Amino acid sequence: MGRADERRARQRGSHRGAPKRSSNAGGTASSTASSNATSHAGSATGGRTGGKTGAKAGGKTGIRRLFTWKKILGTFFGLCLLVMGAFVVLYLMISVPKGNAAAVQQSNIYKYSDGSTLARDGEVNRELVDLDQVSKGVRMTFVAAENKSFYDDAGVDFKGTARGLVNTLSGKGKQGGSTITQQYVKNYYLTQDQTVTRKLKELVISLKVDRQKSKDAILAGYINTSYYGRNAWGIQAAAQAYYRVDADRLSVAQGAYLAALLQAPSQYDWAVASDTSKKLVTARWNYVLDNMVEEGWLSSSKRDGMKFPVPKAPKGAPGMEGQAGYMVDAADNALMRQLVAKGTADDLEEAATMVKAGGWTITLNIDRKKQAQLEKSVKGQLTSKLDAKKRDIDADVQAGAVSVDPKTGGVVAMYGGVDYVKHYTNNATRSDYQPASTFKPLILAAAVEEEATTQDDQPITANTIYDGTSKRPVVDDGKKVGFSPPNEDDVDYGDVTVQTAMNKSINSVFAQMGVDVGMDQVIKTAGELGMDVENVKSVPAQTLGTMGASPMQMAGVYATLDNHGRKVTPALVKSVEHKDRTVEFPDAIGEQVVSREAADTVTSVLTGVVDDGTAKTSVRDNPARDGQQVAGKTGTSDCNKSAWFTGYTPKLVTSVGVFGEAAKAGTTRCGEEKPVKVKEFSQVTLQGAAGGGRVNGGGFPAQIWATYTFGVMGDTSKFDLDTDQGAAVRPSNTPTVTTPPTTPSNEPTSEEPTTDPPTSSAPPESSPEGTPSSEEPDPSTSPPPSSPGGGIELPGDPDDPQRDE
Repeated sequence: MGRADERRARQRGSHRGAPKRSSNAGGTASSTASSNATSHAGSATGGRTGGKTGAKAGGKTGIRRLFTWKKILGTFFGLCLLVMGAFVVLYLMISVPKGNAAAVQQSNIYKYSDGSTLARDGEVNRELVDLDQVSKGVRMTFVAAENKSFYDDAGVDFKGTARGLVNTLSGKGKQGGSTITQQYVKNYYLTQDQTVTRKLKELVISLKVDRQKSKDAILAGYINTSYYGRNAWGIQAAAQAYYRVDADRLSVAQGAYLAALLQAPSQYDWAVASDTSKKLVTARWNYVLDNMVEEGWLSSSKRDGMKFPVPKAPKGAPGMEGQAGYMVDAADNALMRQLVAKGTADDLEEAATMVKAGGWTITLNIDRKKQAQLEKSVKGQLTSKLDAKKRDIDADVQAGAVSVDPKTGGVVAMYGGVDYVKHYTNNATRSDYQPASTFKPLILAAAVEEEATTQDDQPITANTIYDGTSKRPVVDDGKKVGFSPPNEDDVDYGDVTVQTAMNKSINSVFAQMGVDVGMDQVIKTAGELGMDVENVKSVPAQTLGTMGASPMQMAGVYATLDNHGRKVTPALVKSVEHKDRTVEFPDAIGEQVVSREAADTVTSVLTGVVDDGTAKTSVRDNPARDGQQVAGKTGTSDCNKSAWFTGYTPKLVTSVGVFGEAAKAGTTRCGEEKPVKVKEFSQVTLQGAAGGGRVNGGGFPAQIWATYTFGVMGDTSKFDLDTDQGAAVRPSNTPTVTTPPTTPSNEPTSEEPTTDPPTSSAPPESSPEGTPSSEEPDPSTSPPPSSPGGGIELPGDPDDPQRDE
């Protein structure tokens, strides 16, 4: 084949290489013939091998031809040009709107369950101040906290905004990164909605505002429009709310706290912050000041001399006097949490901005008549008896209460304190005091639910006998666990049934029972019933109720028991209306969290506390009871810092707590311990309040409960119980004797366990309505006598209020 033939072969796109040309003329013919033969043979197999061979010969596959570097780069630059073009269009189309932060403010209206108005909260707590009224040092704390490049940037953090857009599209919520200008634009010109459209508007308007206004004007707008918590909008209101000074009197250290506060006002408010939150805001405060030193805005010597400026205690807002402020504040918090839960707001700070913007009509489950009766009961049974001029201790007494309908979960009445303006903290929802022995029923609930057994494998029932000796070491699998709790007044009870142990609130019995059940299971059951146990350790000491709890929580726990084990989450808010959005609240009645048998057994046992236990004087013998069946439990915490009674009828559950809170800094003592210096609002003893001795759960709390409940209960009712155990029903079996795993006392007790029901047990001797019984002897004057009938006579009730009279 000549060169022309080879060229034509290549042009035809033959997959075969051109045949080699012979080195002599004679070979040309034979070469051509060979080539033709090969061509024919190849045509037979070309369908199978031609494509593959051609790919190898041709070099690039179809995918590689489609995605070349040139095409990828071209597409990338094309998209960039498209985005830039779209941004130019947006920049031209979007103009800076008129400021709307103050113009669109509306009132929030709060209503009772019957539709009548409870309160109207519409005045925004804000006073605008010029930047020259704020010292330069304080100004720079905000710059150091939020945007160190504020005076040099163009008003936008493109990287942070891009991250925010991506997170919004992916549903991850918002991220930090906005400049001070962007935050000011969001506060003053736009809404708090987390949408792509709003973020794009924020970006464009921020660029324009940065060109139209001076940096000082933007900074002034930012610190005047931001929300600082405590219903304070703007730096002037914040200065008054946290330090009781005007903005021009703030120190750099105080300004750094306010600047740090903006990251999370609800979480970082020192008055209500948890220990973790206090550490976080302190770290944030240090971060702000360190940034100022780094930028040269604060000298190292002044920085080193600064101490954390603890804010003043909060004060209630004007117009929210009495109980109204507590209910409004609690309703706002409930709405905020629901906005976050539904994804309408990304966090509580954003939700607070939405709620405080106004326009809400919030109807509560509060019943006007029950609310009035609860307030009247607290005044009549407690606050009217306090006189701080005669007794300093009386100024330290605080009360809180929550009443819940167990069938609906609605909070029908709430007492937050003497006056929202005088005492800002809501005693009904605070969870910093120990619930003490009101926790004991939860241990029994866990025991029945899990069909737990004692150390010698006896089922735990209302009739199981435990050793009630004070300070008896708790044992697990034959080994001491290092916990030996004393009973109240260090009283030794000897062998008692679980029913009697609940009636008398015997610590040693329930400490051992908790270990028998398993503390992990006890804490789990407590959480299922409604207690906040997220950070509670599963240790035997928790059997004494040493974790924190609120009257709201305890009312929910006991309402779940009252509702036969179906979860009740107390609901203050009944419904919410707003012109721009709809917010639905979940059903307050949830799923079955413990069996009906377990819940009803606890209820049955708790009737014994009322009829033959620590609440009998205040509740059983109350002339207004009129045969009403009642279950409940008293509680008195260590050092008498809190006293509780949480009780219920088939129709109403109410938890009452009385707390010792220092009205001012001073000294206090617990028993014979040395005096301890305390700060204002610290927890202190209630001993001696109202001129009496120890404040027990069977005293003021139970008296408040009885006066309230019997004043609003209507027709009497009986519990519908699915159990054969406890004081509310006649026992169908004899007590189960469990041998104490250890006998720590030097002298053995004279009483022997008996197969007959102990005389101290509840019915059949006590009817459900509660027939009065004789008073038990006081252990301080006489030893526990033996029962002539072979039963077990017990010392007097340590939680009985008459013992201190």
